[in-house]
Amino acid sequence: MFTARRRGAARLAVAMVASGLLAAGSIAVAGSAIADDATPTAPGATAKLDGLKIFGQAEIHENGKTEKVGAGLFEMSVDGGGTIRTYCIDLHNPTQNNAAYKEVSWDESSLHDNRDAGKINWILQNSYPQVNDLAALRKRAALSGPLTDKLAAAGTQVAIWRFSDKADVTAVDPVAEELADWLEENALDRKEPAASLVLDPPAVSGKAGDVLGPIKVHTNASTVQVSPAPGNPSGVKVTDKNGVVVTSAEDGDELYFDVAAGTPDGMTSLSAVANTKLPVGRAFTGANSTTQVQILAGSSDSSVSATATATWAAKGPIPAVSAQVNCAKGGLDVTAANEGDQPFTFELNGAPHTVEAGKSETVTVPVAEDQHYKVTITGPEGFEKTFEGVLDCQTAGNGGDTPSSSPSPATAGGSSEGAGDTGSTTGSDAAGSAATGSTTGGDLAETGSSSATPVIAGIAIALVVIGGGAVFLLRKKKAAPSAE
Repeated sequence: MFTARRRGAARLAVAMVASGLLAAGSIAVAGSAIADDATPTAPGATAKLDGLKIFGQAEIHENGKTEKVGAGLFEMSVDGGGTIRTYCIDLHNPTQNNAAYKEVSWDESSLHDNRDAGKINWILQNSYPQVNDLAALRKRAALSGPLTDKLAAAGTQVAIWRFSDKADVTAVDPVAEELADWLEENALDRKEPAASLVLDPPAVSGKAGDVLGPIKVHTNASTVQVSPAPGNPSGVKVTDKNGVVVTSAEDGDELYFDVAAGTPDGMTSLSAVANTKLPVGRAFTGANSTTQVQILAGSSDSSVSATATATWAAKGPIPAVSAQVNCAKGGLDVTAANEGDQPFTFELNGAPHTVEAGKSETVTVPVAEDQHYKVTITGPEGFEKTFEGVLDCQTAGNGGDTPSSSPSPATAGGSSEGAGDTGSTTGSDAAGSAATGSTTGGDLAETGSSSATPVIAGIAIALVVIGGGAVFLLRKKKAAPSAE
């Protein structure tokens, strides 16, 4: 949908890198083939859109015209188990039915240059469904009438749109409009929440006989289960800094690949998996299509995962390649690190690059907004690595003067009549904290939803970015794994 008040400048293009090892790659290291059988996953949570579930009505005012739309909470089913609820932060494009989404940082989404992003996070923390005692929320906001879940969702979404899209938007119901006004007027800046699970860096390399790493674990889960890839070479172990084999880790821990001397040139990976409530305020973008960007409002215990890859050889160039969307620069950052003893030369975007032994280089490849991109790195001995995705870092359309008509959130989620009846909330735990402005949980059990995960409310929009910060390692040319 189109908004009336839009950002001063259109957002720079680019949205995340393809989520997994995308293309066939090949690499010859010291004359020996390195088979790349590991397929890293996008870090954090991935989910499928179930639709707009709890919502009321809002009106977008643009160029003397008014368009009525559904405004409220979407639901998503998390891959591997769990559900999440989100609101829309991208008013200009429609949602895609059953669209795949992935968790990303604000820098990899339409929030990358939004000075009000922290206020959106405050709204999420201080309104429905995080504050699920609606009587307490009504009292705190001094509303003139009873507050239902549909009205609370609509008012919250409207307030968010005013910050995410600079939209001239109002709630149809007077009580929902009062809530939106109160949230907008009282919103404070709150910092971006940390990722649910990230391994940094997602790719390492080095010589056989060395310890490769460290790879730092960043997570909000209490414990992360760590395991090597199936078929992991017998000479390679996943350890801590003391050389002790690791099967679990916590936030801040460091992981290493201990590669025994004499291990044949090759590569492997490790997987980290956990169940946790996702941090409220995390952004979700389309994983393989352009669909409206959303922001997390509540989560059940959900599955999250991340992968890191290691490449080793006895001699020669030993590169590790990764890529990540850079919305601020309007492109895809491709990083090649070389832990070998010879230079690694590759061609990217039509230009040659050489990374000396022990060095790394990051090249930003410009990418067009809202367009599918395919960036390929080629090198000697048939080396090839490709990253694909659909980039979208903007909320504002680049010209249209009317809101998009297809499809609105209401059509994606069903009829607004009774839509919120299945998601009413009680939650006595919220009563006291609502009065003080603290959060009250917000997982799906507390908000009374069944297996759904409310996702963004609202209008048609679409901001996507495919794959966020995935790792891509060099590999001997062979069948390429899927981007997802």
